[in-house]
Amino acid sequence: MQLPLSAEDELRLKALQPQIAASPKGRGQLIPLLQMAQKALGYLPDQALSLVAGHLAVTRSEVYGVASFYNQFRFNPPGRNPVKVCMGTACHVRGGEIILENFERKLEIQEGETTQDREFSIERVACVGCCALAPVALVGETLHGHMAPSKVEGLVLRVHLEKEKAQREAAKS
Repeated sequence: MQLPLSAEDELRLKALQPQIAASPKGRGQLIPLLQMAQKALGYLPDQALSLVAGHLAVTRSEVYGVASFYNQFRFNPPGRNPVKVCMGTACHVRGGEIILENFERKLEIQEGETTQDREFSIERVACVGCCALAPVALVGETLHGHMAPSKVEGLVLRVHLEKEKAQREAAKS
């Protein structure tokens, strides 16, 4: 399920159109154009795939087939607070899979998806290089080591509370 385009995404997509139109044509340009679109939008919505397909005169399904083959491309917008759960050997052995499942359950999304409010997205990562702290999760840029299933709810709640606090302070100004 893909989320609808935000107003910001629509503006970025509109700004991307002339860049793609000015790009060379030919099948060899498919990956560079997908990279350009993802850099501009942060992900590849259906509209971006169609834009690239139209420029290269190929089907949208061909473009999607190539994009879905490579794990560098994402089809959902990244959340403002991306959750990355380490699945390296140490984290996996110490329960990384359970941590991932708890984030999925708490946020009501699956790995690779983004919440409807675009606040969170969940991603499985190969290794974050903090094996001594396993299992590890990153929420935004903050590393959380020695994760336990009981910590997941607190991390999500902390993000919501920080957001509410920022909104209250902005309202005061």
